[in-house]
Amino acid sequence: MKKAVPYLLAYSIPMVALISAQFGGIFWYTTLVYTFVLLPLIETFLPAIAVNYSETDKTNRLQNQWFDVLLYGNVLWVYGLMGYVLYLLSNQNFTNVELVGMVFTLGIVFGANGINVAHELGHRDKKSENFLAKMLLLPSHYLHFFLEHNHGHHVHVSTPEDPSTAKKNQSLYAFWVQSVFGTYVKAWQIQQQFLQKDNRSFWHFSNYQFWSLVVWLGFQGGMYYFFGFQAWLVLFFSGVIGFLLLETINYIEHYGLMRSKLPSGRYERVSEKHSWNSNHVIGRMVLYELTQHSDHHYKANKKYQILQSYEQSPQLPFGYPTSMVLAAFPPLWFWLMNPRLPQ
Repeated sequence: MKKAVPYLLAYSIPMVALISAQFGGIFWYTTLVYTFVLLPLIETFLPAIAVNYSETDKTNRLQNQWFDVLLYGNVLWVYGLMGYVLYLLSNQNFTNVELVGMVFTLGIVFGANGINVAHELGHRDKKSENFLAKMLLLPSHYLHFFLEHNHGHHVHVSTPEDPSTAKKNQSLYAFWVQSVFGTYVKAWQIQQQFLQKDNRSFWHFSNYQFWSLVVWLGFQGGMYYFFGFQAWLVLFFSGVIGFLLLETINYIEHYGLMRSKLPSGRYERVSEKHSWNSNHVIGRMVLYELTQHSDHHYKANKKYQILQSYEQSPQLPFGYPTSMVLAAFPPLWFWLMNPRLPQ
């Protein structure tokens, strides 16, 4: 348990969200301030620590079940907090200012403890863990991520064919449009290819995209029917905040990094130089080592607790939480990042 303890920091975001809900009023914005003001400030003063494990350490960490238990706990946090917010909306009246704060609070949890954890579990081989991944993607309208990320992004990363790779001098907001719509279209294209390959019809039970759409529509309809329009609206826009946080992370992970095209017409193999890494401790713990992104792309099903650093990887000047804030200001982001792009 001791080695897994630092990752309890990931639970600090839903814990702050729960406190926000308890106090209400202007405190609904506490989670927003904690995540994008306090954490970046703390991160700035903490050292970046490179991660490298011996084979013995890797074996021990893989055998330590607490690393997985901490991931599974996020399902309880996400759905528990969502249920509590629905309860509050059903029994209290809120001002528009409070509702907006509520959307950001729930949306940040959906992004940090929902989609981010779903990303980790979605790369696992166990069907039970894949199921939990889909549960965590559902509130953020991103069930298609499970298909497109594994069979699209990891194949085409750092090429013009990947909608989840930001180009040099592309603003975060332009990238949102490119990635949100591009990955959804690409997911359907991948699904169609799978169906054609197996000579199956659109209505076959293996059509993940179709059945995930049915589940999502059922979820949305259920929220509206049982909890009313206002509650549905809060949950809907909370989900939007959740997937925009994911896309912001996508933006900083591969910004401006492109694979060279070989004489054969194919792209060079994905290597440690095609992802931005960060060894800053806060981002590492809160995001379950997502910041060790080069190693993740090298072997996608490698569990987060054994991801490590590479000297060859381009390094972000700040951690992921701070970088997400900086990316919201395109001129500042370009000024910081363009000189660091490898030639």
